[in-house]
Amino acid sequence: MPAMATVSSRPARSTFACSECGHESPKWLGRCPGCASWNTFTEVLPAPRAAATGRREGPRTEPVELSSLSGADEPRLSSGLPEFDRVLGGGIVAGSLVLVGGDPGIGKSTLLLQVAAGIANGRPACPEPGRRALYVSGEESAAQLKLRCERLGLSGEGLFALPETNLEEVFRRADSLAPAALVVDSIQTVYTEAAAQAPGTVAQLRQSALELMRWGKTTGIPVFIIGHVTKDGDIAGPRLLEHIVDVVLYLEGERFSSYRLLRGVKNRFGSVDEIGVFEMTGEGMQAVENPSQAFIAERARDAVGSAIVATLEGSRPMLVEVQALTSPTVTPAPRRTANGLDVNRLILVSAVLSRRLSLPLASQDIIASVVGGLRVREPAADLGLALAIVSSQRDKPIAGDIIALGEIGLSGELRSVSQLDRRLAEAERLGFTRAIVPGSNAKGGPLRAGINVMPAPTVRDAVRLALA
Repeated sequence: MPAMATVSSRPARSTFACSECGHESPKWLGRCPGCASWNTFTEVLPAPRAAATGRREGPRTEPVELSSLSGADEPRLSSGLPEFDRVLGGGIVAGSLVLVGGDPGIGKSTLLLQVAAGIANGRPACPEPGRRALYVSGEESAAQLKLRCERLGLSGEGLFALPETNLEEVFRRADSLAPAALVVDSIQTVYTEAAAQAPGTVAQLRQSALELMRWGKTTGIPVFIIGHVTKDGDIAGPRLLEHIVDVVLYLEGERFSSYRLLRGVKNRFGSVDEIGVFEMTGEGMQAVENPSQAFIAERARDAVGSAIVATLEGSRPMLVEVQALTSPTVTPAPRRTANGLDVNRLILVSAVLSRRLSLPLASQDIIASVVGGLRVREPAADLGLALAIVSSQRDKPIAGDIIALGEIGLSGELRSVSQLDRRLAEAERLGFTRAIVPGSNAKGGPLRAGINVMPAPTVRDAVRLALA
């Protein structure tokens, strides 16, 4: 009787993965169950498996007892852009892998080119001279990058350009150059020979990100990679890349607005609530030191359908203008359109106003927007949105010296907001003299001497105070 084989010689089967979200399946599917996209599944060939010899090639990594390590924070590298360093948590961590995504033309390459130049040429925020930065571009030549540097007013000293898409060649050049930072523009254009797939495919994205992570952790050099986004605004292959990298940043903003917001959605070295505010100019990304003033600078005083809200982004309070417009509908179902706001919050606030204040909004289209391209996600903006809707519906302006804060419950009550004192301090600094806040926030007595705090237990009380 022949001996039974102990190891199967059957070749490994290929799988299929969605190019939009990375969902894997053992067979081809017309529609992705993960993101509902059509005809996005591509075949992923299995990587060649090494023979099981029981020994591992290369240097071994020994376990380290955490109590034996020093608890002191390692010094962080400054990019020369304080707003960029703020989002990263105070600077660039050695050996970190940072992914920057955003819509086409939003300014990702411009921002990282400025970061690379700031690291290399020894700005005042980066006093260490003689540093080098390597900018790997799979989409532009060295001459094109030079033209961009001239347009941005960058000297290019210490900044090296490498038009290359092969990661193995990139690593060889980087090892010989020993840069202080490596920028890859973009992850969809580079490839590694370890994955037998075309650049931009799911297998290449995963393997290329892993190779960059290993190289960065081994050398201690921070790596920045630019990622393209899908039609839904997410980074292509998001679940594959976001789990691998240390930091995920999104560059947001309206295409025809000059303001850009750099928002962190993942950060292993700091808070994910911080944002950086930039203005796109002819000289590149310029930090906006007073974003509150910028976002409300063009507001018309006593404008109908306009309210000022003090939102909190991480540790930074900002005043933003929320606008609303009500108009008689011409369709059987009235529309609810939100720009910069959660449309579900708009529907909730509209329903509460219709039910608790008896406003005739069932026959009105409602359009709400945040001025300046900012996206407000926190519920503390509910009251400002409600007052803007009531102001538009009644065609009566809100006084220009009032700000409004509060989350609206389904019963029409106003719920407390966090860190109210910091929000009021920002409002007082910009000249606002009155603030409508939830009654629970004002139980402790006067919060600030320079601003009149008007408590409102319900949204009905807030409307009475704002439109008196």
